[in-house]
Amino acid sequence: MKKIIGALILVSLYSFSTSKITEVNLKENIVVVGSSFTLINDTKNKVSIYTGSGFVTLNKGSKTSISCRIGKEVRWAKSGRKGDVIFKVENKHCGKTLKLSKMR
Repeated sequence: MKKIIGALILVSLYSFSTSKITEVNLKENIVVVGSSFTLINDTKNKVSIYTGSGFVTLNKGSKTSISCRIGKEVRWAKSGRKGDVIFKVENKHCGKTLKLSKMR
């Protein structure tokens, strides 16, 4: 019986984690669409950015996946501190591959 209940819980958790989640945070005006986008460093320099949820260092030609939280700011970073805003995440970014040089 315990195995059946455990299996049902796992199936429920799996189906919940694979579904698209939509969340609205009215305090910060951020909408989570349940998707992500890819940002490629196509510049000639190594750069550090703040993705809205953490700091990432991108070598030239490398890429990172960023959650698609509408309204969240992607910023330059230096020594673990947030810098100037590069761009704000918009609905049109979700599911796309973006080049850093085009976002400046």
